[in-house]
Order: sequence, then C-alpha cells, then structure tokens
Amino acid sequence: MATANINVRTDAEVKAQAQQIFESIGLDLSTAVNLFLKQTVRANNLPFVIGMSYAYSAGSVTAKRASRYGVWKGKYSLPEGFDKPLDDFKEYM
Repeated sequence: MATANINVRTDAEVKAQAQQIFESIGLDLSTAVNLFLKQTVRANNLPFVIGMSYAYSAGSVTAKRASRYGVWKGKYSLPEGFDKPLDDFKEYM
C-alpha cells in the first residue's frame, strides 16, 4: 500500500481538544483521521449526519419538514396529523 501525506489547517485549540479525546481512547491523530477516511469510503458518504440540532422551535421543525417535502411548491400535501408520532414521542420523553 502506497502512502500519501495530507496537510490540513485547523484551529490549534480544536486540534488539541481532538487529540485529547483520541488519546483517551488509545488513538493518535493520524489514526483517527485514517479511520474517518476509511469510514467515508465505506459509507460512500460522510460517516455522520450533518444538520440542525433539535434546539429550534416546533413551528420551524414543521416549516422545515414541509419545505423538505416540497409542500411549499404545492407538489405535495402533508396529511392531517403528520406530526402526531413526533408529538407522542415528545410527550413520552
């Protein structure tokens, strides 16, 4: 296997914090980056989800969900009670 070098610029504090985390689980930075790259190749995508946290209002969740499904373009309509399972889950928690 041929090797290649990667030069990455990052915030010094982020690097130090990440190194501490990796060291706590027995990894060095190089191994952690290689794990990330291998998981990316395996998944053929990022190996984690990037998105908004759920710290925004319920109204914006519904608006985002509606726009995501094309409702705002009139292509689709959401059935009555679309958010009911989510509401039930929130009540359960």
